[in-house]
Amino acid sequence: MPPLVAFAPWIALTLYLLIKVRLPRPLPEVGVSERMVRLVSVIVPARNEERSIQSCVESICGSDYPEFEVIVVDDRSDDSTLALARAIPPNRARGVLVVEGLELPDGWMGKPWACAQGAQVAVGDLLLFTDADTVHAPELLGCAVAGMAEDQGDALTLLGRQIMGTFWERLVQTHMMAAIVFRFPNPGRPRPPERWRDAIANGQFILFDRGAYNEIGGHEAVKGDIVEDQRLAQILCRSGKRLAVRGAEAVFATRMYRSLGELIEGWSKNLSLAARQAVPSWAAPIALPTAILVSVTIWIAPPVALLLSFAGGAPTTWWIWSMSITGFSVLMWSLAAWRLQAPLWTGLFYPLAAGVVNYIFLRSWIRGGHVEWKGREYRV
Repeated sequence: MPPLVAFAPWIALTLYLLIKVRLPRPLPEVGVSERMVRLVSVIVPARNEERSIQSCVESICGSDYPEFEVIVVDDRSDDSTLALARAIPPNRARGVLVVEGLELPDGWMGKPWACAQGAQVAVGDLLLFTDADTVHAPELLGCAVAGMAEDQGDALTLLGRQIMGTFWERLVQTHMMAAIVFRFPNPGRPRPPERWRDAIANGQFILFDRGAYNEIGGHEAVKGDIVEDQRLAQILCRSGKRLAVRGAEAVFATRMYRSLGELIEGWSKNLSLAARQAVPSWAAPIALPTAILVSVTIWIAPPVALLLSFAGGAPTTWWIWSMSITGFSVLMWSLAAWRLQAPLWTGLFYPLAAGVVNYIFLRSWIRGGHVEWKGREYRV
């Protein structure tokens, strides 16, 4: 096999990363001036979030931004989320309003419904929707408002740090974040309306100008979407509005899942639908199968060939090829782990991580529009 042909996929991947991938600019380090202050309503949708609701809301209430209110919308939780939220003091916020969410109407998904209820009672000029598993530094809100003004945005979304506390989080989250980067390699670049499929937002933090939010129809426009953040970004782009994307790893963090079971269940609900939204309609049925095929070829086949070589089941040329590719892949995933603030040794386990991620891809593809999450079942 000619050398360049044997290594072509990995050469192409390296060139793609070097040429295409560009991380968004960080937020400005200084918040808005006093004359630019606008009242912000921070809306936190929460369903069965007793592990994180207190740390999340307390971190928001500790913001040094001068004008903000916090609205927690309890989405019919069956744990202690509601009681914990009610006990949180406002600290620097105008107040903490805890809303008991109404029963889920037909045609609505849980998170969009909770966000819509929060927006109805909010009084701010700016609406910040943030997840209950996030942690906010005191300067975050002011810097986000300043960044949105600096970019003249109708909305702003942030890419923060992923908190990864367990072995499986470090493996799976590193690969999932990389998959998102491969599809959206330059998220901070403004997109014209005709490139609306390339727009992306992080539902863990989306700050809206209230006028723009109302003009696009608010969360009612995405009431039937599981991946509502991606759809909101696409709607903003198609309508000609400006979505600013900034980096905020130093001041904003999220812990999405805490076990292998949660990782599988959580990502399975999103991947198939997100993949369909991000590609032309003709490619939607094959998006995930193609991703699985590419992943198996690039990340799993070489270490399997290396094991066969050690066992004497492959020729010498396969040993040289598989050793080279596997070593290169360990280096690449170690660098990815370092970039995401995970241990470097995470890269050694990349074939295991790729296997789990491909299982999640396959599971999500088979389930299609059947989604189960936090005690609810949806048919999209």
